[in-house]
Amino acid sequence: MSTTFPRTRNSRRGYSIEQVEDFLEDARRAYSAEPHEPTVVSSTSIRQMSFAMQKGGYSSVHVDAALERLEDAFATRERERVIQERGDEAWYSEARAIAQEILDRIARPIGHRFDRVSVLSNGYHRKDVDAFADRLVKYFQDGQPMSIDEVRTIAFRPQKGGYREAQVDLLLDAVVNVMLAVR
Repeated sequence: MSTTFPRTRNSRRGYSIEQVEDFLEDARRAYSAEPHEPTVVSSTSIRQMSFAMQKGGYSSVHVDAALERLEDAFATRERERVIQERGDEAWYSEARAIAQEILDRIARPIGHRFDRVSVLSNGYHRKDVDAFADRLVKYFQDGQPMSIDEVRTIAFRPQKGGYREAQVDLLLDAVVNVMLAVR
């Protein structure tokens, strides 16, 4: 019986134990791989990982916290490898370029920063997203404090005709990448 993470009660749903264990094994192999060896796990794939739910599975809170730490470790290692291969300036130049793309997107007029879904479909609430985008502008331009956790855990209300979720999620992933790059 695996005890990597606390389990939920048998009547409650948690992450699939088998899927979590398989992923962690892949992550262990990837982390110990040689620098030029191909791997299937990266900081981005960790952030985008999802698991099936099962009764009596692993506690999602504990697994999610571990995935955040794992993502941070992989991002640090990826940064170190790129800096070793191409140098500090190349790494930070790339991070600045991505940050500028983010700023260009969120500098668009309020209510028009992302594509909108049809009025019959739910998207992210435009005012919620725009308010968070304004905070991101202050983070990038004015150095206002913001944690990676704030970006990772932001939740937007649903809205008919709201912003297209996939676009907003991609931008949030890019923000996390930049924040991890400049730590």
